[in-house]
Amino acid sequence: MSERLIVLTGPSGVGKGTLLTCLRRRHKDLYVSVSSTTRTPRAGEVEGRDYYFVSPEEFERLIEAGALLEWAQYVGQYYGTPRAPVEARLAEGKPVVLEIEVQGAYQIKNNFPAAMLVFIAPPSFEVLAQRLRDRSTDDSAAIERRLTRAREELESAREFDYRVVNEDLETAVQQIEQIIFREEPLDSTDR
Repeated sequence: MSERLIVLTGPSGVGKGTLLTCLRRRHKDLYVSVSSTTRTPRAGEVEGRDYYFVSPEEFERLIEAGALLEWAQYVGQYYGTPRAPVEARLAEGKPVVLEIEVQGAYQIKNNFPAAMLVFIAPPSFEVLAQRLRDRSTDDSAAIERRLTRAREELESAREFDYRVVNEDLETAVQQIEQIIFREEPLDSTDR
């Protein structure tokens, strides 16, 4: 596989992290960039594996220094991709996967036109809302903010290179594998 920058994006609660975990189990050499965030860690999240948890002030210093490949503010928190490890891996000719918010995906699309952008969609808005409630990581106000944002993001799904509906986990993982690991680029009829 040639050097590639692959972006998995979609609304909060759509299952991007779960899909990525499955991909990493199957493809041990797949490099996944670790994002920085100002939000507090959720139960089970590990510093440096899931995110780099930083203060808002530290995040703003990263922005000022140009140390982020992309960044976004999402429901009151900052999220961003550290530049140096991604650029180093790409320079080695290795593929890199970013799991980022839609706003950040647009920045990647503008700055890296050859990047492969995959939008992960839920089977329905109702399923997405239930997933957010079931994971019990946010209070009801935060869930409502995420759902409001999700409505806007779902409207933009067709602007991305590929769209995968995460209804059945195994089917969605297989579709992403076909997109990422196919040696020949998919033509527009495959999208």
